[in-house]
Amino acid sequence: MHFLSPLLENYIANNSQDEPEVLTELTKITHQKVLQPRMITGHFQGRVLSLLSKIIRPKSILEIGTYTGYSAICLAEGLPSNGVLHTIDVNEELHTLQRTYFDKSGFGHQIIQHVGDALKIIPKMDVVFDLVFIDAEKASYDAYFEAVLQKTRSGSVILSDNVLWSGKVIEPLQAKDKVTKLLLEYNQKLKNDPRVETVLLPIRDGITLTRVL
Repeated sequence: MHFLSPLLENYIANNSQDEPEVLTELTKITHQKVLQPRMITGHFQGRVLSLLSKIIRPKSILEIGTYTGYSAICLAEGLPSNGVLHTIDVNEELHTLQRTYFDKSGFGHQIIQHVGDALKIIPKMDVVFDLVFIDAEKASYDAYFEAVLQKTRSGSVILSDNVLWSGKVIEPLQAKDKVTKLLLEYNQKLKNDPRVETVLLPIRDGITLTRVL
Protein backbone atom coordinates (compact mmCIF):
# COMPACT_ATOMS: atom_id res chain seq x y z
CA MET A 1 0.00 0.00 0.00
CA HIS A 2 1.25 3.50 -0.90
CA PHE A 3 0.14 5.95 1.76
CA LEU A 4 1.17 8.90 -0.39
CA SER A 5 1.06 9.41 -4.15
CA PRO A 6 4.32 8.73 -6.03
CA LEU A 7 4.47 12.44 -6.92
CA LEU A 8 4.27 13.46 -3.28
CA GLU A 9 6.78 10.78 -2.26
CA ASN A 10 9.20 12.13 -4.86
CA TYR A 11 8.62 15.70 -3.68
CA ILE A 12 9.38 14.68 -0.07
CA ALA A 13 12.58 12.90 -1.10
CA ASN A 14 13.67 15.77 -3.33
CA ASN A 15 13.21 18.24 -0.49
CA SER A 16 15.11 16.14 2.04
CA GLN A 17 18.88 15.86 2.31
CA ASP A 18 20.49 13.91 -0.51
CA GLU A 19 21.74 10.44 0.36
CA PRO A 20 25.52 9.86 0.27
CA GLU A 21 26.81 8.45 -3.00
CA VAL A 22 27.83 5.20 -1.29
CA LEU A 23 24.18 4.57 -0.44
CA THR A 24 23.05 5.30 -3.99
CA GLU A 25 25.58 2.72 -5.15
CA LEU A 26 24.46 0.22 -2.51
CA THR A 27 20.84 0.64 -3.59
CA LYS A 28 21.78 -0.08 -7.20
CA ILE A 29 23.80 -3.17 -6.26
CA THR A 30 20.99 -4.43 -4.01
CA HIS A 31 18.47 -4.20 -6.85
CA GLN A 32 20.85 -5.93 -9.25
CA LYS A 33 22.11 -8.78 -7.09
CA VAL A 34 19.92 -9.41 -4.03
CA LEU A 35 16.48 -10.97 -3.67
CA GLN A 36 13.60 -8.79 -2.44
CA PRO A 37 15.33 -5.42 -3.03
CA ARG A 38 12.21 -3.58 -1.83
CA MET A 39 13.40 -4.47 1.68
CA ILE A 40 16.17 -1.86 1.45
CA THR A 41 15.58 1.19 3.65
CA GLY A 42 15.71 3.80 0.89
CA HIS A 43 16.53 7.49 0.58
CA PHE A 44 13.83 9.23 2.64
CA GLN A 45 13.63 6.75 5.50
CA GLY A 46 17.40 6.54 5.53
CA ARG A 47 17.72 10.30 5.99
CA VAL A 48 15.17 10.10 8.83
CA LEU A 49 17.27 7.41 10.56
CA SER A 50 20.43 9.42 10.01
CA LEU A 51 18.97 12.62 11.45
CA LEU A 52 17.44 10.84 14.44
CA SER A 53 20.80 9.25 15.18
CA LYS A 54 22.54 12.62 14.93
CA ILE A 55 19.99 14.16 17.32
CA ILE A 56 20.28 11.30 19.83
CA ARG A 57 24.11 11.20 19.54
CA PRO A 58 24.32 7.53 20.59
CA LYS A 59 27.58 5.99 21.73
CA SER A 60 26.19 2.52 21.15
CA ILE A 61 23.64 1.34 18.57
CA LEU A 62 22.02 -2.05 18.05
CA GLU A 63 20.39 -2.99 14.75
CA ILE A 64 18.37 -6.20 14.40
CA GLY A 65 18.11 -7.02 10.71
CA THR A 66 21.01 -5.82 8.55
CA TYR A 67 19.94 -6.87 5.03
CA THR A 68 22.53 -5.21 2.74
CA GLY A 69 23.58 -2.60 5.29
CA TYR A 70 21.83 0.59 4.13
CA SER A 71 20.13 1.41 7.43
CA ALA A 72 23.25 0.54 9.45
CA ILE A 73 25.27 3.11 7.51
CA CYS A 74 22.54 5.73 8.03
CA LEU A 75 22.44 5.08 11.78
CA ALA A 76 26.25 5.09 12.00
CA GLU A 77 26.28 8.67 10.71
CA GLY A 78 25.22 9.80 14.19
CA LEU A 79 27.96 7.96 16.08
CA PRO A 80 30.76 9.89 17.79
CA SER A 81 34.30 8.89 16.81
CA ASN A 82 34.44 6.34 19.64
CA GLY A 83 30.90 5.00 19.08
CA VAL A 84 30.02 1.48 17.96
CA LEU A 85 27.12 -0.05 16.05
CA HIS A 86 26.33 -3.75 16.41
CA THR A 87 24.19 -5.21 13.63
CA ILE A 88 22.67 -8.71 13.61
CA ASP A 89 21.37 -10.73 10.66
CA VAL A 90 20.62 -14.40 10.09
CA ASN A 91 21.74 -14.36 6.45
CA GLU A 92 25.45 -15.14 6.30
CA GLU A 93 25.43 -14.82 2.49
CA LEU A 94 25.10 -11.03 2.74
CA HIS A 95 28.02 -10.64 5.18
CA THR A 96 30.65 -9.79 2.54
CA LEU A 97 28.41 -7.31 0.70
CA GLN A 98 27.58 -5.57 3.98
CA ARG A 99 31.26 -5.33 4.93
CA THR A 100 32.22 -3.94 1.53
CA TYR A 101 29.83 -1.02 1.86
CA PHE A 102 30.43 -0.48 5.57
CA ASP A 103 34.09 0.05 4.73
CA LYS A 104 33.28 2.22 1.69
CA SER A 105 31.08 4.43 3.88
CA GLY A 106 33.95 5.28 6.22
CA PHE A 107 32.17 3.76 9.22
CA GLY A 108 33.46 0.23 8.79
CA HIS A 109 35.76 0.41 11.81
CA GLN A 110 32.75 1.30 13.98
CA ILE A 111 30.36 -1.40 12.74
CA ILE A 112 30.46 -4.91 14.21
CA GLN A 113 28.59 -7.63 12.32
CA HIS A 114 26.91 -10.57 14.03
CA VAL A 115 25.43 -13.54 12.17
CA GLY A 116 22.77 -15.67 13.81
CA ASP A 117 19.65 -15.57 15.95
CA ALA A 118 19.33 -12.15 17.59
CA LEU A 119 17.46 -13.64 20.54
CA LYS A 120 20.49 -15.80 21.32
CA ILE A 121 23.07 -13.10 20.59
CA ILE A 122 21.57 -10.13 22.48
CA PRO A 123 21.55 -11.69 25.99
CA LYS A 124 25.29 -12.36 25.66
CA MET A 125 26.13 -8.75 24.76
CA ASP A 126 27.70 -6.71 27.55
CA VAL A 127 26.53 -3.37 26.14
CA VAL A 128 23.97 -0.74 27.13
CA PHE A 129 22.45 0.67 23.94
CA ASP A 130 21.42 4.28 23.44
CA LEU A 131 19.63 3.53 20.18
CA VAL A 132 18.06 0.33 18.85
CA PHE A 133 16.55 -0.32 15.40
CA ILE A 134 14.32 -3.40 15.07
CA ASP A 135 13.79 -4.47 11.46
CA ALA A 136 13.87 -8.26 11.26
CA GLU A 137 11.40 -11.14 11.60
CA LYS A 138 8.07 -9.43 12.37
CA ALA A 139 6.69 -12.40 14.30
CA SER A 140 9.53 -11.95 16.80
CA TYR A 141 9.10 -8.21 17.39
CA ASP A 142 7.75 -8.64 20.90
CA ALA A 143 10.61 -10.97 21.83
CA TYR A 144 13.16 -8.59 20.31
CA PHE A 145 11.66 -5.69 22.23
CA GLU A 146 11.82 -7.52 25.55
CA ALA A 147 15.39 -8.62 24.86
CA VAL A 148 16.66 -5.15 23.96
CA LEU A 149 14.80 -3.50 26.83
CA GLN A 150 17.18 -5.37 29.15
CA LYS A 151 20.10 -3.73 27.31
CA THR A 152 18.92 -0.11 27.43
CA ARG A 153 18.71 2.69 29.97
CA SER A 154 16.31 5.52 30.76
CA GLY A 155 16.33 7.78 27.71
CA SER A 156 17.34 5.08 25.24
CA VAL A 157 15.36 5.07 22.00
CA ILE A 158 13.97 1.96 20.29
CA LEU A 159 12.80 2.21 16.68
CA SER A 160 10.53 -0.50 15.23
CA ASP A 161 10.14 -0.65 11.45
CA ASN A 162 7.23 -1.84 9.25
CA VAL A 163 4.63 -1.43 11.98
CA LEU A 164 1.94 -0.42 9.45
CA TRP A 165 2.62 -3.60 7.46
CA SER A 166 1.57 -2.23 4.04
CA GLY A 167 -1.68 -0.96 5.57
CA LYS A 168 -2.84 -4.40 6.69
CA VAL A 169 -3.14 -3.12 10.27
CA ILE A 170 -6.30 -1.20 9.31
CA GLU A 171 -7.82 -3.86 7.05
CA PRO A 172 -10.12 -6.69 8.21
CA LEU A 173 -7.88 -9.27 9.81
CA GLN A 174 -7.68 -12.54 7.89
CA ALA A 175 -7.83 -15.67 10.03
CA LYS A 176 -4.58 -17.06 8.61
CA ASP A 177 -2.67 -13.77 8.82
CA LYS A 178 -0.67 -14.38 11.98
CA VAL A 179 1.96 -11.71 11.28
CA THR A 180 -0.54 -8.85 11.05
CA LYS A 181 -2.22 -10.06 14.24
CA LEU A 182 1.12 -10.05 16.06
CA LEU A 183 1.95 -6.57 14.78
CA LEU A 184 -1.44 -5.27 15.91
CA GLU A 185 -0.73 -6.67 19.36
CA TYR A 186 2.79 -5.26 19.31
CA ASN A 187 1.60 -1.76 18.41
CA GLN A 188 -0.94 -1.82 21.22
CA LYS A 189 1.63 -3.13 23.66
CA LEU A 190 4.05 -0.29 22.94
CA LYS A 191 1.29 2.28 23.34
CA ASN A 192 0.21 0.91 26.71
CA ASP A 193 3.53 -0.29 28.17
CA PRO A 194 4.28 1.79 31.31
CA ARG A 195 8.03 1.26 30.84
CA VAL A 196 8.14 3.39 27.68
CA GLU A 197 6.52 6.24 25.80
CA THR A 198 5.72 5.76 22.13
CA VAL A 199 4.62 7.55 18.99
CA LEU A 200 3.93 5.79 15.68
CA LEU A 201 5.28 7.76 12.73
CA PRO A 202 3.71 7.26 9.25
CA ILE A 203 7.12 7.15 7.57
CA ARG A 204 7.24 4.72 4.64
CA ASP A 205 5.78 1.48 6.12
CA GLY A 206 5.56 2.93 9.63
CA ILE A 207 8.25 3.46 12.28
CA THR A 208 7.46 3.39 15.97
CA LEU A 209 9.61 5.77 18.01
CA THR A 210 9.83 4.50 21.60
CA ARG A 211 11.67 6.14 24.49
CA VAL A 212 12.57 4.10 27.57
CA LEU A 213 11.41 5.72 30.81
